[in-house]
Parts: sequence; structure tokens; C-alpha cells
Amino acid sequence: MKSTLRTVRLALAEPLRISRSTMAARDAVWLTVEHDGLRGHGEAVTSVYYGLGTETLVRLLSAVDLSRFPDPESALEALRAGQWPGADLPPAVTAAVESALLDLAGKRAGVPVHRLLGTAAPPVAATARTLGITTPARAAAQARHLVASGFEIVKVKAGTPDPEDDVERVRVIRDAAPRARLLLDPNGAWSVAQADTLLPRFAALGVEAVEQPVAPGDPDALGALAERAPLPVIADEDAVDLADVRRLAGRVHGVNVKLAKCGGVHAALRIRDAIEGSGTALMLGCLTASTLGLAPAVHLADRARWADLDGHLLLAHDPWTGIGGADGTVRASDRPGLGVEEVAAREDVA
Repeated sequence: MKSTLRTVRLALAEPLRISRSTMAARDAVWLTVEHDGLRGHGEAVTSVYYGLGTETLVRLLSAVDLSRFPDPESALEALRAGQWPGADLPPAVTAAVESALLDLAGKRAGVPVHRLLGTAAPPVAATARTLGITTPARAAAQARHLVASGFEIVKVKAGTPDPEDDVERVRVIRDAAPRARLLLDPNGAWSVAQADTLLPRFAALGVEAVEQPVAPGDPDALGALAERAPLPVIADEDAVDLADVRRLAGRVHGVNVKLAKCGGVHAALRIRDAIEGSGTALMLGCLTASTLGLAPAVHLADRARWADLDGHLLLAHDPWTGIGGADGTVRASDRPGLGVEEVAAREDVA
């Protein structure tokens, strides 16, 4: 098997502001693995939070040696057994390599990835659509547009210096979209005392669940908050890998599993197995990425209580197609592999 890399720029349709930063674009590195005339693809995106820049991703992906495996199936088996690519690689790199191998293995077998993972029918899920921190008027207009487009779930970013701004923004979104399911995500911006004060107010506004309301690093505090909170608490930044999730299972209402955070599809499935029966539900999340980056998670979407798989919908131009989502529903393809295709090149794709 041989590999090639390609770096692209993914511009957002508009800057996305969250409690700790504002993002207008990010780079992605596409990995293509070729074997016997077929190609499989994977994507890793840069992340300031995870300390992954473009040069770092290129260097790490370039160092992955697939030549010692005779085929993608044997490489995937080694990965599942924990024998490769090694604990020293960031999860985002492992996830991108696994994606390319799954895509290639599916194409070789003539079946979609979800079939390789044991699901017969293509998964379909209503996805949340994220609204960044913005003015109340803008937030209300966005919420009305999303509901009119078919979205049932709206995820609202929070964590402004004045929490009253967050309350007002959620209030106007609720007025604009009275039947929408609302999720709230402060990205760890609140103190425990603030969370205790604010969560009852958001519950009264009909917020369905809140992600990582307090700063990561103290899972005991998050678990204690979840026990007394008036609405479900989902761990995100405090639930990075399997060990984190095992510490939180049964103590929080959900864990947000991102493939780039945990290490890919099979790592996500191990997390799902670890929380089964604990009372902690699975949320499938994502980074802002293209359809290529989102596709592996969409093939798992039927296993999650909440799907937050809208990263490709935030882009000005998505350079791949194949999972839908513009109507509020993501759908895995029944075509071999990931079932995604690269669209015509644009000026923002180099």
C-alpha cells in the first residue's frame, strides 16, 4: 500500500465564536491510501486546542508506514489489536489513517463502512446544528432559518463574560424556534457556582442538555454537578479517551465522543461498549471539517442518543459530498467504503 497527502484550506461560511476562541478557517490534511488500483481517503484537521498544526499533521501522517501491511484489512486488524500505529500518535492522526483504511477495505469488499462495522441498514440521524456566540437578533434569525430548513436540534454556544447574554440568546432562540430541541455548550466556561445558578434557568427555557458546563480537569466536580443538575450534563473536554469515560460512566448523563479526540471508529465503539448499561448515553460530535472528515462518524450515527455531526455544514464550500445534512438529517451512504466523493476543485481548495 502506498500513501499520499494533500493539504487544503477549509473556510467557514462565517466565523464561529465559542467561549475560548473565534475560528474563520482551518487546514485539513487528506490522506489517500492506494492498493490494487483502489483508493481510500481520510482527513485530519488542525486544532489549536489539541496542539495540532498543519506541519505537525503532515509530519506525523508522513511517518505512518503502511508498506509493512499487505492490505488494508491486516492494517485495520493490527490497529484494533492495539499493535499499530502506536500510542505516541495523536488520536486525530490515528482516526484519519483508520478512515482511509476503512474506506479502502469497504471498496475492496464492495460494501459500505457501516456493514464492515456490523450495521446492515445505512444509519440516518437528526443532527444538531451549532449556533456560535452572536447577537440575540442574529441568533433568532439563524434559528428560524434552521427550523424552516428541517433542523430539529439546535446547539447553542455559550460562555460569554456576562452569563446574562447567554440567557437572553437562548430565550430569543426558544421564542424563534419553540419546537426545536435545544442543546447548550459553554465549552467549560463556567465555574461550578455559576453552573448551579444558571442551569435551572436554562432548564426553564427548555434546554434539553448541556455539554461541559465547567472547566475540564476535575471530573469529580463534573459528576457531582450532573447529580444535582436539573437537566442532563454531557462531558466533552473531560471525556477524551476510554480511561476518562470509564471514570465518568454512570456519573454524567452523556459523553461527547469525537473520532478525532478518541482515536477513530473502533475507539468510539470501545467507548460505547464501556458505557452500555451505565446510564451514560453516547453523543457523537465532531470538529469543523469536510464531509470526508465527518463520514466515519455518520456510519456510527445510529448508535448515539445525540448526533452533533454538522461540521461540514459550517463551511463556505464543502469539498466532499455524500452524507447530506443540509435538511437537518445526516445519512450514511450504501455505496462501498465511506460513500463520499470529492466535488470539483474550488479556489479555496489547494
